[in-house]
Amino acid sequence: MSRGALSRCLVLFFLLAEAAAQEFAQTRFICTSIPLEMDPLCSTPMQNSGPVEDIKGTILQLRETILQQKETIMNQKETIRELTAKLSRCESQSMLEPTQYNRANTTAQTNTLKDLLQNKIDDLEKQVLSRVNSLEETKNIVRNDTTENRGKIENALNSLHQRISDLEKGQKNSRPTDKFQITFPLRTNYMYAKVKKSLPEMYAMTVCVWLKSLASPGVGTPFSYAVPGQANELVLIEWGNNPMEILINDKVAKLPFVINDGKWHHICVTWSTRDGVWEAYQEGLKRGNGENLAPWHPIKPGGIMVLGQEQDMLGGGFDATQAFVGEMSHFHMWDRVLTPGEVYSLANCSAKNLIGNVIAWTEANVDIYGGATKWTFEACRQIN
Repeated sequence: MSRGALSRCLVLFFLLAEAAAQEFAQTRFICTSIPLEMDPLCSTPMQNSGPVEDIKGTILQLRETILQQKETIMNQKETIRELTAKLSRCESQSMLEPTQYNRANTTAQTNTLKDLLQNKIDDLEKQVLSRVNSLEETKNIVRNDTTENRGKIENALNSLHQRISDLEKGQKNSRPTDKFQITFPLRTNYMYAKVKKSLPEMYAMTVCVWLKSLASPGVGTPFSYAVPGQANELVLIEWGNNPMEILINDKVAKLPFVINDGKWHHICVTWSTRDGVWEAYQEGLKRGNGENLAPWHPIKPGGIMVLGQEQDMLGGGFDATQAFVGEMSHFHMWDRVLTPGEVYSLANCSAKNLIGNVIAWTEANVDIYGGATKWTFEACRQIN
């Protein structure tokens, strides 16, 4: 091999070594021994064997140098990886530090805001306490004035009640005890009158009363008598558009009465347990009669007689739609059947001594409740 060819081979190996040092990270080379006659750069015929041996030694040294550089590059690559990992950890720590700072800053701001809110709450509490104290002082002043005014009003009311009582006593002393009427001005469930006297057991009866009403529809319930276990033992009622009815032991008979014209009317009803015979009188004249009204059932004793309301239970259970609206007077009851002549004399005020032997119309026998009122009334002078 000539010296020019040898020089070209050396240059080629140096170039290969430099390329391996620079690009080994991206490219891998495989060195394989080839015969000299296969290398085009080394195809010049060798003239002697001495220089050939020198070239082989040089190539082996270059190969060892390349392997050493490869190992060095691998070590440097591992070092770079370690440095890269350390750098990543440092960057992570540098990112956490601002977050911790921000948290600390936020905590400080929260504490400051809490202090401001607490100060505001304290100021509001002071204002509320001041307002409460002011109101308490005003309340005490108003209470004193109210107590004083209340005392004056109570004294005036007591004086007025005393005068009314005196007038009522004088009026009662100056009038007969049966010359009065009871007025029920409104249809309520609390306005009524109660008869004090209890009823005996009755096998016959007559009930008479003066009534005046303009109520429509129906005048309501002039009276109702209830006993334990039977609220409709004896009831006179005109409810809604129905005709007036009398109930005995919850049995019904329709009566031919028409009285809601705003005028005074005298009505009577007689009844006997024998066959349940009944008769109805208006203005002293018989207007109707019948039988089979609770036959052989005596009216039970020990009940409660209420004027102006229908009882759904003993002494109560009033319904405003069934309440009597109008005026009432001379409510009498007998334990016998009156004759037609007696009924007529009552309607014409000619039977002065004919009063009920079971219930007599006197102020002592009747109590009023809920706003019902008593007024002086004389039937034969004030009728219509």
